[in-house]
Amino acid sequence: MTDARETATEAAPAPVPLLDPREGIPPVTASPEALADVVAAFATGTGPVAVDAERASGYRYGQRAYLVQLRRAGAGTALIDPVGCPDLSSLGAALNGTEWVLHAATQDLPCLEETGMRPARLFDTELAGRLAGFARVGLGAMVEGVLGYTLEKGHSAVDWSTRPLPEPWLRYATLDVELLVDLRDALEEELRTQGKLDWALQEFAAIAAAPPPAPRVDPWRRTSGMHKVRRRRQIAVVRELWNLRDSIARERDVSPGRVLTDAAIVAAALEFPANAHALAALPGFGHRMGRRQLEQWQSAIDRVRALPERELPQPGPAYTGPPPPRAWADKDPAAAARLSAARAAVSALAEELNLPQENLITPDTVRRLCWDPPSDPSPDQVAHVLTGLGARPWQVELVTPLLAAALTVQAPTA
Repeated sequence: MTDARETATEAAPAPVPLLDPREGIPPVTASPEALADVVAAFATGTGPVAVDAERASGYRYGQRAYLVQLRRAGAGTALIDPVGCPDLSSLGAALNGTEWVLHAATQDLPCLEETGMRPARLFDTELAGRLAGFARVGLGAMVEGVLGYTLEKGHSAVDWSTRPLPEPWLRYATLDVELLVDLRDALEEELRTQGKLDWALQEFAAIAAAPPPAPRVDPWRRTSGMHKVRRRRQIAVVRELWNLRDSIARERDVSPGRVLTDAAIVAAALEFPANAHALAALPGFGHRMGRRQLEQWQSAIDRVRALPERELPQPGPAYTGPPPPRAWADKDPAAAARLSAARAAVSALAEELNLPQENLITPDTVRRLCWDPPSDPSPDQVAHVLTGLGARPWQVELVTPLLAAALTVQAPTA
């Protein structure tokens, strides 16, 4: 089996810098009339369409797209401004049935769907790289290792809500889709050679068919440093400050971290300041913050002080899955033995197949199966459980014999 990680050898020629798009930088499409021309061109193009999107993470509230890039044979490259053209459903309709080529599709699909674009079929070059066994699967690394070109990545974290967009940023954005279809074709051949193409196609189909992710329950619990906060009333301070920050950030259309940092929220929760003066002494609430702002945050803390005990949040979120694996040996030694055997078997097979363990089968699926196995741990029953947990047919076929055997492992006797 080909080891894709060894495709670039010491004897390979040095990569060629890709500095300029083949047809130059296209004008930014920012009006309904210009969008109609793009729709007509891409409707008559041929073959897959390369698609990418740029967001303003860290600058603006949410994850909306601020630039959409496309490239298709016969149509060339298009750069579309979703601020000037917020509804791209006509473009999505023109591409209906066309295979989309994206890199790390799950990152871009939500913001593209907000514009009215959703693929029926896709090819994810990052996921293809993982399945093929590449050690580095970023777009730049993949283009360099597979196609022999280097891409400039210096503008990936800029504020894409800036208007007008500087020419170097537009060049970068154009080049991001310049070779995406070429990369797709090379990876398809690599996967076919390794006997993994059907696996990849099943994964791509699952991504395309997946519904939008459900809203997170208690998103404030993901505050960085939250593990330091133990008492329920302090936890309520995190909740109150997080929700207030989110409301302010949404109203101002800025990243929440630019309103108040996670570290400041945790510091306020731990200290539980009695007044705005004490709050101003904490990290993140320094002298640059105006008195009105300080009083706003302090009012949120004071609201928590007045809450009755019954309205305080519990220390941990409601969770219906198995406990953390580190607790299994005490809670259920037999389950711990099953999990240990399952992990070892999955790890060995993943190494043999030259792909990441989490792509062979998700760790959460393995944990759920081992914690609550079927009463009859036969291969048929194990396959049924795996399918119900979302495993694809290729995964079920490969791991079912291993996991069925792991479920029969007994806990060691004292």
